[in-house]
Amino acid sequence: MGEPGIGGPGTGGHRRAPLGDGTRAVRAGLPEPVKNEPPLPGPVFAAHFHLPGEVEGPYTYGRDTNPTWTLLERAVAELEAPGDESAETVVFASGMAAVSAVLFSQARAGDTVVLPDDGYQVLPMVRAQLEAYGVRVRTAPTAGEAQLGVLDGARLLWIETPSNPGLDVCDVRRLAEAAHAGGALVAVDNTLATPLGQRPLELGADFSVASGTKGLTGHGDLLLGHVTCRDPRLAAGIRHWRKIVGAVPGPMEAWLAHRSLATLQLRTHRQWDNALAVAEALSHRPDVRGLRYPGLPDDPSHQRAARQMWGYGSVVSFTLADRAHAERFLSALDLVEDATSFGGVRSTAERRGRWGGDAVPEGFIRFSAGIEDTEDLIADVLRALDLAGSQD
Repeated sequence: MGEPGIGGPGTGGHRRAPLGDGTRAVRAGLPEPVKNEPPLPGPVFAAHFHLPGEVEGPYTYGRDTNPTWTLLERAVAELEAPGDESAETVVFASGMAAVSAVLFSQARAGDTVVLPDDGYQVLPMVRAQLEAYGVRVRTAPTAGEAQLGVLDGARLLWIETPSNPGLDVCDVRRLAEAAHAGGALVAVDNTLATPLGQRPLELGADFSVASGTKGLTGHGDLLLGHVTCRDPRLAAGIRHWRKIVGAVPGPMEAWLAHRSLATLQLRTHRQWDNALAVAEALSHRPDVRGLRYPGLPDDPSHQRAARQMWGYGSVVSFTLADRAHAERFLSALDLVEDATSFGGVRSTAERRGRWGGDAVPEGFIRFSAGIEDTEDLIADVLRALDLAGSQD
């Protein structure tokens, strides 16, 4: 999907053709070219800025704003809401900082917040903190739009789709319409899909939230988060929260993230292809149970995902017989790293139950496809399954 054409200097009054996702990712947030200057200026390391006289201008103190953040925020906003100049992004030091900014800036004592009960494993801790502040919390599963049943009187609906790690998908547009009809705001955790796979703001959400640590930057070398919204009042509230709690990213991390966006389409498309190929290979294995990937035509989430997503993500989940079998499989992998997180250029897998907090079997595997050659990746996974099974 591309942004509306834009006329301007050098166009002769003609509207520019809509940009593709790959072109947008390469160009997003870049400043106007200046002779003898780099296309993407280096990180600005500054705790303070020259500020004689009255306090004015965009840069005053390093906890409030930074030129490196500004360029990254413009870039992410262009990806989250192409062609919509009202969209604003606020970047944070981590994905959880972004999640917390939305929840704790919007909910007050006595308010009700609706969370998924099958989402990211840190959400139960978030729930406990919300309740400690006097916020009522209701939960329901992601699948089947079950959260519709607990929306009455809510201040904020939090959606995670696809859910992590179960990979259930809900109808964002339907949930957003119902929430708004009841006066609730809607936030969508878009970490797994990335803005190239799903655009929550176009589906009716008020906030699109993500951990940039994962697929957005994709190299496993930084922590980052962001919140994007179209309403300037909501954006101002998020920025105010960031200032109060100081959950700001370092300029080097912000610069690395912006640099990494140029390859976002190349990385995600290869990851999506690899994830589907691995899922298809696993579907023929009798030792694999509970296989989930929204891109599989027979996956329970496929029809919903196909209506609102352009890509189905890099994550595949499945279950092996037990904890020991899963550990043997992970140990036998050569090309796949046993690590947490997902969305990186190197494939990773882990036995998710080792962390606690997720209602999954002991043999549950969360697999994140990287950008390796597809044939090599599948061969490694099948060989490891064979080795793990031979020791039963």
